[in-house]
Amino acid sequence: MTGGMEGGRRLRGLLCALAWIISAAEMAWAGAGAAGERTPITIYTAIETEQIAWIDAGLRRALPEVEPLWIRGSTGVITDRLLAEAERPQADIVFGLAASSLVILKQAGLLAAYEPPGAAQLRAFFRDPTPPYAWTGMDAYLGAICFNSGRAAAAGLLPPQLWRELLTPGLKGQVAMPNPNLSGTGFLLVAGWLQSMGEAAGWAYMDALDRNVSAYLPSGSAPCHAAARGEVIAGLSFDMRAATEKANGAPVDVIVPVDGVGWEQEAIAILRTTPHPDLARRVVDWAASREANEIYARSFAVVAYPDVSSPLSIYPPHAEARMIRNDRAWEAANRARILREWTRRYGAKARPG
Repeated sequence: MTGGMEGGRRLRGLLCALAWIISAAEMAWAGAGAAGERTPITIYTAIETEQIAWIDAGLRRALPEVEPLWIRGSTGVITDRLLAEAERPQADIVFGLAASSLVILKQAGLLAAYEPPGAAQLRAFFRDPTPPYAWTGMDAYLGAICFNSGRAAAAGLLPPQLWRELLTPGLKGQVAMPNPNLSGTGFLLVAGWLQSMGEAAGWAYMDALDRNVSAYLPSGSAPCHAAARGEVIAGLSFDMRAATEKANGAPVDVIVPVDGVGWEQEAIAILRTTPHPDLARRVVDWAASREANEIYARSFAVVAYPDVSSPLSIYPPHAEARMIRNDRAWEAANRARILREWTRRYGAKARPG
Protein backbone atom coordinates (compact mmCIF):
# COMPACT_ATOMS: atom_id res chain seq x y z
CA MET A 1 0.00 0.00 0.00
CA THR A 2 1.38 3.43 -0.90
CA GLY A 3 1.87 6.17 1.65
CA GLY A 4 -0.90 8.21 0.01
CA MET A 5 -3.38 5.38 0.29
CA GLU A 6 -2.41 4.79 3.92
CA GLY A 7 -2.78 8.49 4.67
CA GLY A 8 -6.17 8.54 2.98
CA ARG A 9 -7.30 5.58 5.07
CA ARG A 10 -6.16 7.30 8.28
CA LEU A 11 -7.98 10.50 7.27
CA ARG A 12 -11.17 8.58 6.54
CA GLY A 13 -10.80 6.84 9.90
CA LEU A 14 -10.44 10.16 11.70
CA LEU A 15 -13.43 11.63 9.85
CA CYS A 16 -15.46 8.51 10.68
CA ALA A 17 -14.52 8.78 14.35
CA LEU A 18 -15.44 12.47 14.37
CA ALA A 19 -18.81 11.69 12.79
CA TRP A 20 -19.43 9.08 15.50
CA ILE A 21 -18.56 11.56 18.26
CA ILE A 22 -20.85 14.21 16.79
CA SER A 23 -23.66 11.71 16.30
CA ALA A 24 -23.37 10.38 19.83
CA ALA A 25 -23.25 13.89 21.31
CA GLU A 26 -26.30 15.03 19.35
CA MET A 27 -28.27 11.96 20.39
CA ALA A 28 -27.28 12.27 24.03
CA TRP A 29 -28.22 15.97 24.05
CA ALA A 30 -31.61 15.26 22.48
CA GLY A 31 -32.19 12.38 24.87
CA ALA A 32 -31.31 14.44 27.92
CA GLY A 33 -33.90 17.05 26.98
CA ALA A 34 -36.69 14.59 26.35
CA ALA A 35 -35.96 11.77 28.73
CA GLY A 36 -37.43 13.09 31.98
CA GLU A 37 -37.50 10.03 34.20
CA ARG A 38 -36.22 7.79 31.42
CA THR A 39 -32.82 6.15 31.73
CA PRO A 40 -30.60 6.62 28.65
CA ILE A 41 -29.52 3.34 27.04
CA THR A 42 -26.92 3.57 24.26
CA ILE A 43 -27.70 1.17 21.42
CA TYR A 44 -25.32 0.36 18.56
CA THR A 45 -27.18 -0.85 15.49
CA ALA A 46 -26.74 -1.74 11.82
CA ILE A 47 -30.44 -1.85 10.93
CA GLU A 48 -31.79 0.29 8.12
CA THR A 49 -32.54 3.89 9.05
CA GLU A 50 -36.29 3.64 8.46
CA GLN A 51 -36.49 0.63 10.79
CA ILE A 52 -35.02 2.54 13.70
CA ALA A 53 -38.07 4.83 13.91
CA TRP A 54 -40.50 1.88 14.01
CA ILE A 55 -38.49 -0.08 16.59
CA ASP A 56 -37.80 3.01 18.69
CA ALA A 57 -41.53 3.82 18.87
CA GLY A 58 -42.40 0.24 19.89
CA LEU A 59 -39.64 0.10 22.47
CA ARG A 60 -40.69 3.41 24.04
CA ARG A 61 -44.32 2.25 24.26
CA ALA A 62 -43.33 -1.03 25.90
CA LEU A 63 -40.66 0.39 28.22
CA PRO A 64 -41.43 4.02 29.09
CA GLU A 65 -38.52 3.99 31.55
CA VAL A 66 -36.01 3.67 28.66
CA GLU A 67 -34.54 6.53 26.62
CA PRO A 68 -32.96 4.76 23.61
CA LEU A 69 -29.91 6.53 22.16
CA TRP A 70 -29.40 4.97 18.72
CA ILE A 71 -26.01 5.05 17.01
CA ARG A 72 -26.10 3.51 13.55
CA GLY A 73 -23.37 2.29 11.22
CA SER A 74 -22.89 -0.43 8.64
CA THR A 75 -22.22 -3.95 9.92
CA GLY A 76 -18.47 -3.81 9.39
CA VAL A 77 -18.12 -0.38 10.99
CA ILE A 78 -20.17 -1.34 14.06
CA THR A 79 -18.31 -4.63 14.49
CA ASP A 80 -14.89 -2.99 14.23
CA ARG A 81 -15.91 -0.17 16.55
CA LEU A 82 -17.08 -2.55 19.26
CA LEU A 83 -13.81 -4.48 19.02
CA ALA A 84 -11.83 -1.24 19.12
CA GLU A 85 -13.74 -0.16 22.24
CA ALA A 86 -13.15 -3.47 24.00
CA GLU A 87 -11.25 -1.85 26.87
CA ARG A 88 -13.86 0.88 27.35
CA PRO A 89 -17.18 -0.13 25.74
CA GLN A 90 -19.46 2.81 25.02
CA ALA A 91 -22.68 0.89 24.28
CA ASP A 92 -25.16 -0.86 26.56
CA ILE A 93 -26.82 -2.98 23.88
CA VAL A 94 -26.18 -4.18 20.34
CA PHE A 95 -29.55 -4.25 18.57
CA GLY A 96 -29.68 -5.48 14.99
CA LEU A 97 -26.13 -6.62 14.18
CA ALA A 98 -25.18 -9.68 12.16
CA ALA A 99 -25.08 -12.86 14.23
CA SER A 100 -21.66 -13.71 12.75
CA SER A 101 -20.39 -10.44 14.25
CA LEU A 102 -21.98 -11.23 17.60
CA VAL A 103 -20.16 -14.58 17.62
CA ILE A 104 -16.91 -12.63 17.29
CA LEU A 105 -17.89 -10.23 20.08
CA LYS A 106 -18.87 -13.15 22.30
CA GLN A 107 -15.53 -14.84 21.71
CA ALA A 108 -13.84 -11.58 22.65
CA GLY A 109 -15.65 -11.65 26.00
CA LEU A 110 -17.69 -8.50 25.32
CA LEU A 111 -21.21 -9.90 25.69
CA ALA A 112 -23.20 -10.64 28.83
CA ALA A 113 -24.70 -14.09 29.23
CA TYR A 114 -28.47 -13.71 29.04
CA GLU A 115 -31.33 -15.70 27.53
CA PRO A 116 -34.67 -13.86 27.47
CA PRO A 117 -37.67 -15.94 28.57
CA GLY A 118 -39.27 -15.50 25.16
CA ALA A 119 -36.32 -17.11 23.37
CA ALA A 120 -37.79 -20.57 23.93
CA GLN A 121 -40.66 -19.68 21.58
CA LEU A 122 -38.43 -18.57 18.70
CA ARG A 123 -37.45 -20.62 15.67
CA ALA A 124 -34.40 -22.72 16.51
CA PHE A 125 -31.87 -21.08 14.20
CA PHE A 126 -32.53 -17.68 15.81
CA ARG A 127 -31.19 -18.90 19.16
CA ASP A 128 -27.54 -18.74 20.22
CA PRO A 129 -26.47 -22.41 19.89
CA THR A 130 -23.33 -22.19 22.02
CA PRO A 131 -23.40 -21.91 25.84
CA PRO A 132 -23.39 -19.56 27.58
CA TYR A 133 -26.35 -18.09 25.71
CA ALA A 134 -25.56 -14.46 24.78
CA TRP A 135 -27.44 -13.35 21.64
CA THR A 136 -30.97 -13.70 20.25
CA GLY A 137 -31.92 -13.46 16.58
CA MET A 138 -34.52 -11.03 15.29
CA ASP A 139 -34.84 -11.47 11.53
CA ALA A 140 -32.99 -12.99 8.60
CA TYR A 141 -31.98 -11.56 5.25
CA LEU A 142 -30.54 -13.43 2.30
CA GLY A 143 -28.63 -12.72 -0.84
CA ALA A 144 -30.69 -11.74 -3.87
CA ILE A 145 -30.25 -10.14 -7.26
CA CYS A 146 -32.07 -6.94 -8.24
CA PHE A 147 -32.26 -7.44 -11.98
CA ASN A 148 -33.32 -4.49 -14.13
CA SER A 149 -35.63 -6.25 -16.56
CA GLY A 150 -36.00 -3.28 -18.90
CA ARG A 151 -32.30 -2.73 -19.44
CA ALA A 152 -31.72 -6.49 -19.66
CA ALA A 153 -34.36 -6.92 -22.36
CA ALA A 154 -32.83 -4.10 -24.38
CA ALA A 155 -29.46 -5.86 -24.15
CA GLY A 156 -30.96 -9.25 -25.02
CA LEU A 157 -30.21 -10.75 -21.60
CA LEU A 158 -32.38 -13.23 -19.72
CA PRO A 159 -32.82 -13.11 -15.92
CA PRO A 160 -30.14 -15.27 -14.25
CA GLN A 161 -31.32 -18.29 -12.29
CA LEU A 162 -27.86 -19.50 -11.24
CA TRP A 163 -24.95 -17.52 -9.82
CA ARG A 164 -22.72 -18.49 -12.75
CA GLU A 165 -25.11 -16.78 -15.16
CA LEU A 166 -23.86 -13.44 -13.81
CA LEU A 167 -20.56 -14.23 -15.56
CA THR A 168 -21.95 -13.73 -19.07
CA PRO A 169 -19.92 -11.20 -21.14
CA GLY A 170 -23.13 -9.26 -21.75
CA LEU A 171 -23.01 -8.11 -18.11
CA LYS A 172 -19.48 -6.68 -18.27
CA GLY A 173 -19.52 -3.50 -16.18
CA GLN A 174 -23.20 -4.05 -15.37
CA VAL A 175 -22.98 -5.70 -11.93
CA ALA A 176 -22.79 -3.89 -8.58
CA MET A 177 -22.12 -5.62 -5.27
CA PRO A 178 -21.72 -4.53 -1.62
CA ASN A 179 -18.25 -4.25 -0.14
CA PRO A 180 -18.05 -7.04 2.49
CA ASN A 181 -15.69 -4.96 4.63
CA LEU A 182 -18.54 -2.52 5.24
CA SER A 183 -21.73 -4.40 4.49
CA GLY A 184 -23.20 -7.45 6.19
CA THR A 185 -24.95 -8.27 2.92
CA GLY A 186 -21.61 -8.17 1.12
CA PHE A 187 -20.06 -10.52 3.66
CA LEU A 188 -22.96 -13.00 3.56
CA LEU A 189 -22.66 -13.19 -0.23
CA VAL A 190 -18.91 -13.87 -0.08
CA ALA A 191 -19.17 -16.31 2.84
CA GLY A 192 -22.09 -18.04 1.14
CA TRP A 193 -20.13 -18.68 -2.06
CA LEU A 194 -17.08 -19.91 -0.17
CA GLN A 195 -19.19 -22.34 1.88
CA SER A 196 -21.50 -23.60 -0.85
CA MET A 197 -18.91 -23.83 -3.65
CA GLY A 198 -15.82 -24.61 -1.57
CA GLU A 199 -13.06 -22.04 -1.02
CA ALA A 200 -11.04 -22.64 -4.20
CA ALA A 201 -14.11 -22.63 -6.43
CA GLY A 202 -15.61 -19.71 -4.52
CA TRP A 203 -12.58 -17.49 -5.07
CA ALA A 204 -12.42 -18.57 -8.72
CA TYR A 205 -16.08 -17.58 -9.09
CA MET A 206 -15.45 -14.16 -7.54
CA ASP A 207 -12.41 -13.65 -9.80
CA ALA A 208 -14.65 -14.20 -12.82
CA LEU A 209 -17.48 -12.10 -11.39
CA ASP A 210 -15.08 -9.22 -10.72
CA ARG A 211 -14.60 -8.82 -14.47
CA ASN A 212 -18.29 -7.85 -14.70
CA VAL A 213 -18.46 -5.75 -11.52
CA SER A 214 -18.44 -1.99 -12.05
CA ALA A 215 -18.01 -1.16 -8.34
CA TYR A 216 -18.27 -2.56 -4.82
CA LEU A 217 -20.59 -0.23 -2.94
CA PRO A 218 -20.60 0.63 0.80
CA SER A 219 -24.02 -0.76 1.76
CA GLY A 220 -26.25 -3.75 1.10
CA SER A 221 -29.01 -1.53 -0.30
CA ALA A 222 -26.87 0.54 -2.66
CA PRO A 223 -26.48 -2.06 -5.46
CA CYS A 224 -30.25 -2.58 -5.57
CA HIS A 225 -30.82 1.16 -5.70
CA ALA A 226 -28.34 1.33 -8.59
CA ALA A 227 -30.19 -1.41 -10.49
CA ALA A 228 -33.56 0.23 -9.81
CA ARG A 229 -32.23 3.50 -11.29
CA GLY A 230 -30.84 1.68 -14.32
CA GLU A 231 -27.21 2.46 -13.49
CA VAL A 232 -26.44 -1.27 -13.67
CA ILE A 233 -28.45 -4.27 -14.82
CA ALA A 234 -27.74 -6.52 -11.82
CA GLY A 235 -27.42 -5.30 -8.26
CA LEU A 236 -26.42 -7.92 -5.69
CA SER A 237 -28.32 -7.05 -2.54
CA PHE A 238 -30.70 -8.68 -0.04
CA ASP A 239 -34.16 -10.09 -0.49
CA MET A 240 -36.40 -7.51 1.12
CA ARG A 241 -34.59 -4.52 -0.38
CA ALA A 242 -35.19 -6.06 -3.80
CA ALA A 243 -38.84 -6.76 -3.01
CA THR A 244 -39.34 -3.24 -1.66
CA GLU A 245 -37.84 -1.65 -4.77
CA LYS A 246 -40.12 -3.73 -6.97
CA ALA A 247 -43.17 -2.92 -4.83
CA ASN A 248 -42.32 0.78 -5.21
CA GLY A 249 -42.50 0.45 -8.98
CA ALA A 250 -38.86 -0.11 -9.93
CA PRO A 251 -38.39 -2.25 -13.08
CA VAL A 252 -36.52 -5.00 -11.22
CA ASP A 253 -37.00 -8.74 -10.93
CA VAL A 254 -36.31 -10.25 -7.48
CA ILE A 255 -34.08 -13.26 -8.09
CA VAL A 256 -32.94 -15.77 -5.48
CA PRO A 257 -30.59 -18.13 -7.36
CA VAL A 258 -31.52 -21.79 -7.53
CA ASP A 259 -28.07 -22.99 -6.43
CA GLY A 260 -28.46 -21.52 -2.95
CA VAL A 261 -27.77 -18.23 -1.24
CA GLY A 262 -25.85 -17.10 1.79
CA TRP A 263 -27.87 -15.45 4.50
CA GLU A 264 -27.45 -13.66 7.78
CA GLN A 265 -29.61 -12.80 10.74
CA GLU A 266 -29.79 -9.64 12.77
CA ALA A 267 -29.60 -10.20 16.50
CA ILE A 268 -29.54 -8.44 19.85
CA ALA A 269 -27.17 -8.78 22.81
CA ILE A 270 -26.12 -6.97 25.97
CA LEU A 271 -22.62 -5.60 26.49
CA ARG A 272 -21.06 -7.19 29.57
CA THR A 273 -20.01 -3.80 30.95
CA THR A 274 -23.37 -2.02 30.80
CA PRO A 275 -24.10 -0.06 34.00
CA HIS A 276 -27.82 -0.81 33.49
CA PRO A 277 -28.00 -4.63 33.31
CA ASP A 278 -31.58 -4.96 34.59
CA LEU A 279 -32.92 -2.39 32.15
CA ALA A 280 -30.88 -3.89 29.30
CA ARG A 281 -32.41 -7.31 30.03
CA ARG A 282 -35.90 -5.82 29.81
CA VAL A 283 -35.03 -4.36 26.40
CA VAL A 284 -33.86 -7.78 25.21
CA ASP A 285 -37.00 -9.41 26.64
CA TRP A 286 -39.07 -7.03 24.52
CA ALA A 287 -36.88 -7.59 21.46
CA ALA A 288 -37.68 -11.33 21.60
CA SER A 289 -41.44 -10.75 21.94
CA ARG A 290 -44.15 -11.26 19.35
CA GLU A 291 -44.85 -7.52 19.41
CA ALA A 292 -41.28 -6.69 18.43
CA ASN A 293 -41.20 -9.41 15.77
CA GLU A 294 -44.31 -7.93 14.19
CA ILE A 295 -42.31 -4.73 13.76
CA TYR A 296 -39.38 -6.62 12.21
CA ALA A 297 -41.84 -8.29 9.81
CA ARG A 298 -42.58 -4.89 8.29
CA SER A 299 -39.07 -5.05 6.79
CA PHE A 300 -38.20 -8.75 6.61
CA ALA A 301 -39.92 -11.83 5.23
CA VAL A 302 -38.14 -14.15 7.69
CA VAL A 303 -38.38 -13.32 11.40
CA ALA A 304 -37.65 -15.21 14.59
CA TYR A 305 -41.15 -15.55 16.02
CA PRO A 306 -43.19 -18.34 14.35
CA ASP A 307 -46.19 -17.41 12.21
CA VAL A 308 -45.44 -13.69 12.26
CA SER A 309 -43.88 -13.24 8.81
CA SER A 310 -45.94 -11.31 6.26
CA PRO A 311 -43.84 -10.93 3.11
CA LEU A 312 -44.87 -8.73 0.22
CA SER A 313 -46.95 -10.49 -2.43
CA ILE A 314 -44.12 -10.14 -4.95
CA TYR A 315 -41.62 -11.82 -2.60
CA PRO A 316 -40.28 -15.09 -4.10
CA PRO A 317 -42.14 -17.95 -2.35
CA HIS A 318 -39.11 -20.27 -2.63
CA ALA A 319 -36.57 -17.87 -1.10
CA GLU A 320 -36.27 -19.36 2.38
CA ALA A 321 -35.88 -22.87 0.95
CA ARG A 322 -32.78 -21.70 -0.96
CA MET A 323 -30.90 -20.53 2.14
CA ILE A 324 -27.70 -22.58 2.50
CA ARG A 325 -26.57 -24.20 5.75
CA ASN A 326 -24.36 -21.45 7.14
CA ASP A 327 -21.61 -22.24 9.62
CA ARG A 328 -21.57 -19.17 11.87
CA ALA A 329 -18.54 -20.39 13.84
CA TRP A 330 -16.56 -20.81 10.60
CA GLU A 331 -17.60 -17.34 9.44
CA ALA A 332 -16.52 -15.77 12.71
CA ALA A 333 -13.21 -17.62 12.82
CA ASN A 334 -12.37 -16.76 9.20
CA ARG A 335 -13.87 -13.29 8.81
CA ALA A 336 -10.61 -11.35 9.09
CA ARG A 337 -8.79 -13.71 6.71
CA ILE A 338 -11.63 -13.61 4.17
CA LEU A 339 -11.79 -9.83 4.21
CA ARG A 340 -8.02 -9.47 3.80
CA GLU A 341 -8.04 -11.79 0.80
CA TRP A 342 -11.11 -10.13 -0.70
CA THR A 343 -9.49 -6.70 -0.35
CA ARG A 344 -6.26 -7.91 -1.92
CA ARG A 345 -8.12 -9.25 -4.95
CA TYR A 346 -10.92 -6.74 -5.49
CA GLY A 347 -10.35 -3.74 -3.24
CA ALA A 348 -9.33 -1.47 -6.14
CA LYS A 349 -12.99 -1.25 -7.18
CA ALA A 350 -14.36 -0.58 -3.67
CA ARG A 351 -16.18 2.70 -3.22
CA PRO A 352 -15.53 4.50 0.09
CA GLY A 353 -18.25 4.50 2.74
